[in-house]
Amino acid sequence: MHAVRVSRHQARAAFHAPLFISQVPAGFPSPADDYMDKKLDLNEHFIKHPEATFYCRVSGQSMTGAGIFDGDLLIVDRAVNPAHGDVILAALNGELTCKILDMRNRQLLSASDNYPPLPIEEDSDFQIEGVVINSIRSHRVCSR
Repeated sequence: MHAVRVSRHQARAAFHAPLFISQVPAGFPSPADDYMDKKLDLNEHFIKHPEATFYCRVSGQSMTGAGIFDGDLLIVDRAVNPAHGDVILAALNGELTCKILDMRNRQLLSASDNYPPLPIEEDSDFQIEGVVINSIRSHRVCSR
């Protein structure tokens, strides 16, 4: 799965959207939902380290088993220490990729059986760019 970095200034900008008191059903909204509880700041919920966080748009099918699909926007945090099994953004031999970190076997794993593991050899040019902490998917095909 390939990755392309998105503007970093977006992580610093506060976005406030309405947060409703009741849960929204998947059918028609309730008239009670006209009463808003408070504003919801997505940065408050998704960004723990604003100065170390960036967005990344991914392409490809290798991470669908982890719920990451072609065109998704990833929130990547450089301040989080990567652990075995984390979904990470890494540079391997000059190519930026989103994979699962297998520290025990020194390899990067796809979340699909259609893609083989990528070994991290001793002479590999390898750097972890950050840990993927969230992904955002657009459900409107025409908005991509």
